Amino acid sequence: MDRGLVLIEESDDHRRLLSEAVEHAVGAGADLVLLTTMTEKQFEDDAETLESIGRSENTNYDSNTVLDGAVADIEAFAGDQIPDDIETTVVARVTDRPAKALLDVADKRDCDHVFVLGERRSPTGKALFGDVAQQVALNFDGYVTLSTR
Repeated sequence: MDRGLVLIEESDDHRRLLSEAVEHAVGAGADLVLLTTMTEKQFEDDAETLESIGRSENTNYDSNTVLDGAVADIEAFAGDQIPDDIETTVVARVTDRPAKALLDVADKRDCDHVFVLGERRSPTGKALFGDVAQQVALNFDGYVTLSTR
């Protein structure tokens, strides 16, 4: 592994996934890219909230402020788990298709390994509904580490 990508949120399950990715990165001397996503709705709600705060404080917030905040949150969440010798980049994307965002970022950042959290489902449920982990496993041209909640 030269560069791994972790699809991450702030949760205990994602903390365990990140720990596994860090273990791989340390062993391989690899870099990590941490990707966080938010839906269009979440983005709009956060932007609206910041806009209202900005009006009351005479501060200008824009759409980049929302993404910068998401990056800062993930940096704080992951910071204590990542050793200083592992180069880490945090990327935030607004998308209603997190699997596609992960695949795009992995391609643009030359990631050769991805780490993703999946849902526990029956084989029938996976076939009918799919999930991000399944889409990534089927479409990523590299190593995929799947962990379940």
